[in-house]
Amino acid sequence: MTQTITEGDAAPAFTALRDGGDSVSLSDYAGKIVVLYFYPRDDTPGCTTEALDFTALGDDFAKTGAVVIGVSKDSVKKHDRFRDRHSLGVILVSDEETTISEDYGVWKEKNMYGKTYMGIERSTFVIDGTGTVRHAFRKVKAVGHAAQILGVVNELV
Repeated sequence: MTQTITEGDAAPAFTALRDGGDSVSLSDYAGKIVVLYFYPRDDTPGCTTEALDFTALGDDFAKTGAVVIGVSKDSVKKHDRFRDRHSLGVILVSDEETTISEDYGVWKEKNMYGKTYMGIERSTFVIDGTGTVRHAFRKVKAVGHAAQILGVVNELV
């Protein structure tokens, strides 16, 4: 069941496969700020822009101790190709069953060219070291978003 996660809520825990095939859990980053961003699909223009921007600011995020994790419905194999093709430096989590997306309330009915379908609404959650959602951004525009999130993270440290 899809719910709405807002600021002040406990971030829903998850364990899933990431690029490279290893397992990753939110709890792996206890004590750190986690930037959890949801995006529709690997290798689409907006999603590539967003991933490249987060990668470009990777050193700045690392200086704050923050970890950046991207989540989409794509398989680990697709994530590996996406990561390698664009030299991405963010963790890419596979949510093929949409469990994480539903837990965070970003699995939504969408409409394009008159067709209705289910998909991920581009959203970002900034989670503090205690596992509390400090900021929730929905219906995000990819361009400039990573810099916006870095500013938010810098305010938390």
